[in-house]
Amino acid sequence: MARTKRPPISDEDRGVVGGLLRDLRRAAGYRSVEAAAATPGSPASRQTIYAYERGGLTPSLPQFLELVEFYVLVAPHPDGAKPEEDLRSQGVASVARALALEAYHVVPAQKLMARMQPKARRRA
Repeated sequence: MARTKRPPISDEDRGVVGGLLRDLRRAAGYRSVEAAAATPGSPASRQTIYAYERGGLTPSLPQFLELVEFYVLVAPHPDGAKPEEDLRSQGVASVARALALEAYHVVPAQKLMARMQPKARRRA
């Protein structure tokens, strides 16, 4: 079976993903992209983070998850960061929102799984 070309990611989805990452970076206490990218262990460069946040590029799902994990669990949280519990909750909400976007094809996969479920057997 030949691979089919994926449809382009909508401007709306790119904007949502960028906004989620930008809000999470700020919640983690990083006012600038430069500060986040310069933090040891940052999974993306300054230019890449800018491109994601502005909607010029959309990270793959693994790249998105890696940035979320970095902001919430790995990076030190400077003064001005949200409390740990709030930051973790925002991280969970960000992942949940991203998984619902057409850009990551999770919803169609879930619908396909639902259609493939075997019929329930009736006990006699």
